Amino acid sequence: MTIKKSVSLLVAISFSFQIWAQQSATYTSNLAEYQKALSLYNNQQYLAAQSLFGSVKKDTKETVLLSDCAYYIANCAVRLNQQNADQLVENFVEEYPTSTKRNTAFIDVADYYFVNGKYAHARKWYDKVDESGLGRAEKQKFYFNNGYSAFTSKQYKEAKQYLTRVENSKEYGSQAKYYIGFMAYEGDDYDNANKYFDQVSNQEQYKEKLSYYQADLNFKLGNFEKAIQLAKSKLKTSDANEVSELSKIIGESYFNLGKYNESIPYLEAYKGVKGKWNNTDFYQLGYAHYKQGHYEEAISEFNKIIGGTNSIAQNAYYHLGESYIKLGKKQEALNAFKNASEMDFDLKIQEDAYLNYAKISYDIGNPYQSAPQVLSGYLDKYPKTTFREEIETLLIDSYITSKNYKEALKLLEGKKSFENKAAYQKVAFYRGLELYNEGNYTEAKALFESSIKEPRDASFTARATFWKAETDYNLNNYNDALIGFKQFQQQSAAASTPEYKNIDYNLAYTYFKLKSYSQTAQYFNQYIASNKKTDNVRLHDAYLRLGDAYFVSSEYKNGINAYESAIKLGTADSDYAFFQKAISAGYIGQDSKKIKELEQFISEYQQSKLRDDAMYELGNTYVKNGDTDKAIQMYNRLNSEYKMSSFVPKSHLRQGLVYYNGSKNEQALAKFKQVATDYPETPEAVQAVATARLIYIDLGRVSEYASWVKTLKYVEVTDADLDNATYEAAEKQYLDNNTDKAINQFNGYLNQFPSGLHALQSHFYIAQMYYKKGLMENASPHYKYVVDASRSEFTEEALSRLSQFYLESKNWKNAIPLLERLEEEANFPQNVVFAQSNLMKAYYQLENYNKAVAYAEKVLASSKIDNKIKADANVIIARSAIKTGNETKAQEAYAKVESVATGETAAEALYYNAYFKNKDAKYEASNTTIQKLAKDYSGYKYYSAKGLVLMAKNFYALKDAFQATYILESVIQNFTEFNDVVTEAKAELNKIKSEEAKTNSSIQAGGN
Repeated sequence: MTIKKSVSLLVAISFSFQIWAQQSATYTSNLAEYQKALSLYNNQQYLAAQSLFGSVKKDTKETVLLSDCAYYIANCAVRLNQQNADQLVENFVEEYPTSTKRNTAFIDVADYYFVNGKYAHARKWYDKVDESGLGRAEKQKFYFNNGYSAFTSKQYKEAKQYLTRVENSKEYGSQAKYYIGFMAYEGDDYDNANKYFDQVSNQEQYKEKLSYYQADLNFKLGNFEKAIQLAKSKLKTSDANEVSELSKIIGESYFNLGKYNESIPYLEAYKGVKGKWNNTDFYQLGYAHYKQGHYEEAISEFNKIIGGTNSIAQNAYYHLGESYIKLGKKQEALNAFKNASEMDFDLKIQEDAYLNYAKISYDIGNPYQSAPQVLSGYLDKYPKTTFREEIETLLIDSYITSKNYKEALKLLEGKKSFENKAAYQKVAFYRGLELYNEGNYTEAKALFESSIKEPRDASFTARATFWKAETDYNLNNYNDALIGFKQFQQQSAAASTPEYKNIDYNLAYTYFKLKSYSQTAQYFNQYIASNKKTDNVRLHDAYLRLGDAYFVSSEYKNGINAYESAIKLGTADSDYAFFQKAISAGYIGQDSKKIKELEQFISEYQQSKLRDDAMYELGNTYVKNGDTDKAIQMYNRLNSEYKMSSFVPKSHLRQGLVYYNGSKNEQALAKFKQVATDYPETPEAVQAVATARLIYIDLGRVSEYASWVKTLKYVEVTDADLDNATYEAAEKQYLDNNTDKAINQFNGYLNQFPSGLHALQSHFYIAQMYYKKGLMENASPHYKYVVDASRSEFTEEALSRLSQFYLESKNWKNAIPLLERLEEEANFPQNVVFAQSNLMKAYYQLENYNKAVAYAEKVLASSKIDNKIKADANVIIARSAIKTGNETKAQEAYAKVESVATGETAAEALYYNAYFKNKDAKYEASNTTIQKLAKDYSGYKYYSAKGLVLMAKNFYALKDAFQATYILESVIQNFTEFNDVVTEAKAELNKIKSEEAKTNSSIQAGGN
């Protein structure tokens, strides 16, 4: 039994030994393979090592060996940058939580990423490390590496937390202090930065880097001398970028020390951030130049500061203004001071800038506000200013010099000092003159009266008296006008006024209108005697009216002398004088002379509007002298050559009477019937019917007469007596100037006899009375009746009045045919000019520019037009040329406009003067013209606004970006009522800012 057990035990031990021997051999073999893989790993043969570690891990069941293999497989994956590397490390930690290599795995992976510069990856793994498991040396390395990784990722808070733990480390301390110092520098903690940098400044490895930072630190700490010293010592060994930054430190340090001359070369050497300066950079260099008296250079820098809204910008704009003043560039200074005055960062600079802005506005004018507004605005804002007396003096004078009389009147209302009342007298006078020139006589008269009521200056009292009389004359108040002209003449100051030389002329005309012809002749003779060597146009007119005064007074010989004097002046329109002279010869019994002169007139004055008059008069004179054949021939010639003349029906009637008086009854009847049929309702038709009646009675053919008369709708034989009586009653009221009664009775006549014998005259007289009362809506249908009827002596005036009504209503299409008729049919030259000048305007409004120009050229060809009409004609030509793209023609026309125009037309011409100078690249000359526009015509805001946009373009072309952008921003802000101008200003501003943003980092491209 015992033996059996022993044998069994021996067998068991033998079997166990065999199993252990087998396991031991396997383990030994895996261990050898593991060691081989470890050797490959240490030799950085990571792929081969990873493969062998994988084989060992696959064959072994030993926990420690499995753990170690998993660790190295993951580690190799990290070093081989395999995609699943991080996951393998995570798997290792999760599968072998008790492995002694767990912490080592985190450290190894983090260190690997750190050494290879992948600091963000390194931080991820450093965060997993258990610090308590690290030795002292390992901890220092861990703190530095983790801190530096955070530093490179700009996670300064975490970086400082780790780096401060090793700032006293022998191995890592210097580096840690450098990076802690740098973070303090970046965080504007200059004291701490300086403290840390000082601790490592003696070390060679940091010396090169620290020289820039220390220079900058000292600059920022206000140690400017030291900053200069450190920066200069670094200059020679620096690259281009560092040279730029160091130059900025040196230049700005000199600037802060007030050593502006020394600062300039260094400030200029600065290249900016990414090649761009900012507004502060431009300000410092500009101010340095300003302090050295280099005003051109200062301006060049200051005017690059665009859109600044801080104290630096306010300072820059103020000194920019002063620099411009030093160079005599007042317009540019105006904008700079205005900008500075609108900022309140420094209240003293703001007030001083406003004062300069106000003074310059007075001096050169202001396109944004009138000079009086600026000056009074300054006084309102700074009522206790020490400059109050000076500014008030300028304010009073500016009311006149600005020529913005409309605005000046508002500002002067209620001001009671002597100086303000004196200014009010002048301003009221000049504003009245503006309104007079615009044809607004009622308002003009009121202002002349206001001026007279403040008799502070005798000269202006006299002038206002004259122009009040002139206004009364234009309002047909001839008695009031006469009194006014006489009052003017009696004032002692009158003789020194520009109006005095024409007073006799004005008095003569007033007497002429009052039908006081002896006084008319007296004053025209007085005017002629003292003005024989001046003003041929007015002198010629004086001779004509003198001749007319003698003519209506039956002093025909004196009239002939006056007309001959007019002819001798050699003006182009001597036809009227020649005609009147011939007619006058007839009145003194010199029929042969009359005939000779009328024949000469017809031959020589082929284009005269009086030629048909002459033919008619000549025919009549032939009849008077018994030469009826010549008379008939002349009447036929008139009828043939002037079919539309108002003398044609008279001529036909005269022919009928010649035949009747010569007992040629059938020929006479034919003529009378022609007149009655072709010219119905005219006085000639009425007379033709009456004379034909006599012939029919003489011939015993009364029934034939009755049958014929029935065909004439406008002849009601049975009511003739009532017709005449009703008309005569109305006419009597008209002649007695009982306007309202006359209107009622004429309307009553037309209601009773709508086609009566006197319908034409009635319609005309009603129209005239409604016109006089200012009731053109009532007058227009009556004028239309006259216009639509056969031509008569009333046609011309009716055409003029009705066309004027349509023009004032802007009914261009209805006005044009009437004006064309008036041009063709008018006997009076002034009506021809009226027709042509308004045709050019009407066609322009209808955008028919070719016809507008054609009529404008006709107007200019006339010798009897005043400057306003000349200006209007040239404006039409100019505007039409602009519309059709013919700028050469526009430029010529606007130049002519400028020489004669006043008011808004003059402002328009000046704008285009500047516009064409800009086109010719004459930018400074263009700006000078715009300044004149701003000073002399500031009341015309549209052209002021357009001029400012043009000025901005000029300044930008002259490389003055500040002026350009400031002006455009002001236009956008101040002229919102002019959409087209604001749109153009915005487009130009965006274009400039986009360009300037390329070199100035303070500017947003295409925006504010």
